Amino acid sequence: MLLFVLPVSAKQTTKATAGGFLNHPDSWFASPEAKEIAVNILSYQSDLGGWPKNTNTTASRYTGDRADLKPTFDNKATTDELRFLARMFGATKDKQYQQAVEKGVDYILKAQYPTGGWPQFYPPSKKYHRYITFNDDAMVRVMIFLRETYTSERYAFLDKARKEAARAAFSRGIQCILKCQIRVNGKLTVWCAQHDEIDFSPRPARAYELVSLSGSESVGITRLLMSLEHPSPEVITAVESAVEWFRAAAIKGIRVDEISDPKSSKEKDRKVVEDPSAPLIWARFNEIGTNRPIFSDRDGVAKHNLSEIGHERRIGYRWLYNWPQSLLDHDYPEWKKSIAGDKAK
Repeated sequence: MLLFVLPVSAKQTTKATAGGFLNHPDSWFASPEAKEIAVNILSYQSDLGGWPKNTNTTASRYTGDRADLKPTFDNKATTDELRFLARMFGATKDKQYQQAVEKGVDYILKAQYPTGGWPQFYPPSKKYHRYITFNDDAMVRVMIFLRETYTSERYAFLDKARKEAARAAFSRGIQCILKCQIRVNGKLTVWCAQHDEIDFSPRPARAYELVSLSGSESVGITRLLMSLEHPSPEVITAVESAVEWFRAAAIKGIRVDEISDPKSSKEKDRKVVEDPSAPLIWARFNEIGTNRPIFSDRDGVAKHNLSEIGHERRIGYRWLYNWPQSLLDHDYPEWKKSIAGDKAK
């Protein structure tokens, strides 16, 4: 089985997020430093079982009203805290860590829709947060974590019922992903960053995040499908179709420069520059049916050139980048070899 995992980018410092400590050896998790960090992490676990986003849950203890803790899967929240606490239990056998992980796993399982997807947070709101959320790899991260709970010895302490529930939830998640893959003129392409939790159709999020084909989130989804052992014909078709779309949607001959702009509050701007030698680049949002890049201000009006939107959104969002490049250059060729090996057996 090829394992494509999403990278941990946090630096290993005393101010690192939970994921930034996961490369430490098992012995470190029995240290006084690790125990102090674990106290902080536990203090941020909501009564529902998850953790809030945009919060350094390792640096200090939470002293506010617990009712104000809003658990989510967005922005890498919840899963790395659970990994950290699982490592703590492995090193110390302290039951409080086991109980916290069990509570977090239960939260993830409860949050899954009957249709197989996960919202941005649970309980979901009536706004866009309720949609099946691929944005920023939220659902993919949840599924990777769930798979760890029934495949990794680090979670040997979890009971059989939870592991079986996690396995079933992962399977439903894969089926959801396959149902969400967008067809254009009968041909499979990629995914939107959000999909309807009932009928799987593509949905918008914030005003400038329009219904589209995602050149960013679709990469993580494709990698997850590529990591499946003995993939079904349906999964193979989904991956091949996504790769074909990535190749078709690649933009040639431009680069994005960050330029000085003394008139702006951040004294910088971004500009698209023609450059025949520039490496391939992709748009985060692509118009369904044409693959034309989409850019938008907070008014939600689609534009097709970065220069057509205002300065605030132009520099405040990553619209163009090389997200699929490594997948196309390295992961996909390795995956092709692995499934060829499967067929040869």
